[in-house]
Amino acid sequence: MKKIILLLSVFLCSTPYSFADIGKTYIDISSPGVKALPIAVQNFTGNKEISDIVQDDLNFTGLFKCVDEAAQIEKPEQPFNAANWKGVGVEVVVKGKAVNGRELGLSISVYDAANGRELLSKEYSAYPSALRSIAHTVSNDIHKLLTGQQGIFRSRIAFVAERSGRKELHLMDWDGARMHATGVTAGILLTPRWAKSGKKLLYSAERNREWGIYILDMVSMREKSIVALSGTTVAGNFFPNEQDFVFSSSKEGKLKIYVGNTNSMQGRELISSPWIDVSPTVSPDGNNVLFVSNRAGGPQVYISDKNGNGIRRLTFEGNYNTSPVWSPKGDRIAFVRMIGGKNQIFTAKLDGNGLTQLTNIGSNEDPSFSPDGRYIVFTSDRNGPKGIYIMRFNGEGQKNITPKGFKAASPNWSPF
Repeated sequence: MKKIILLLSVFLCSTPYSFADIGKTYIDISSPGVKALPIAVQNFTGNKEISDIVQDDLNFTGLFKCVDEAAQIEKPEQPFNAANWKGVGVEVVVKGKAVNGRELGLSISVYDAANGRELLSKEYSAYPSALRSIAHTVSNDIHKLLTGQQGIFRSRIAFVAERSGRKELHLMDWDGARMHATGVTAGILLTPRWAKSGKKLLYSAERNREWGIYILDMVSMREKSIVALSGTTVAGNFFPNEQDFVFSSSKEGKLKIYVGNTNSMQGRELISSPWIDVSPTVSPDGNNVLFVSNRAGGPQVYISDKNGNGIRRLTFEGNYNTSPVWSPKGDRIAFVRMIGGKNQIFTAKLDGNGLTQLTNIGSNEDPSFSPDGRYIVFTSDRNGPKGIYIMRFNGEGQKNITPKGFKAASPNWSPF
């Protein structure tokens, strides 16, 4: 894994952007009624696999509608000619040429089909093994050009897989590709959580009947134990400083919420109450904490400030609400509500408005937002064993990204 990271950092190179001052908003992603932009990603000469990945990336967003090859008059190997695109309904055309060898070279151009202007010209190079990374980088560049916002196509997902009764920490690309095990195993493995820098993973594990919280260094792939307490101990996530983090523990007999530090094997109590308080998660700015408590009877979602004060209830509908997570901007939360004996994923604003049910098939849990907040990864058993799924923030485009029959849960989306 370390070797792969080094190769990508050294050899996935690209030229600086060369693009026109387009002076036009192709996609306003802040608009509630945004329509998908018709775009032609032509087969890249020399390597169609790259253009296929780019099309899949862009199509999933719901922001782009990639036009089928059959509807394209102009051939991929022909120079761009705006006249060839009149009446086709395409607004943007992407052309690419790959040179395969010891290193993989790629050049792309993006054109406005209406006025014939070249909007972007860029070159990329990498080892052939980094083909998917090049493709995802192209997708990010196109997304940034046409929306003004960074794409999520180079991001990764950490999750827990089950093999032969053992749990193992895995990583994969955002679309489920390049899945691989990290070598971290345990009898029980829970709640992997990325640090904001992407350099650490925080998680909890039960080994030899003892619970602990660990950090995995994502460069060296070395594990470090940071909490070892009696009782069940489950990791939350990091504060922005990446030193402090929240967790729940039953070390005193009842589950309570604590703050730990990566340099200390102990923790200080954050929320003191006679009830069961679990599932803490720190807001992106570090000023608030979501958690679940039974202080009103059944489990409900609550919020406090970073010191455990000013507690107020956020969920009032339903008798069983759990697993809250923050959106990257901190303006919305996702959580799980049990309905008819099955878990479903909801989102809402912090004031309780905008409550939206996103899933309704099977039992669904473990939501986690993408870096831009436009997508959610989650666990579902709708097709049998639990697997990892992704969807858009409004519930559209739900699809499985782990192999059929592969048992997986607890996904967490990387910060970039």
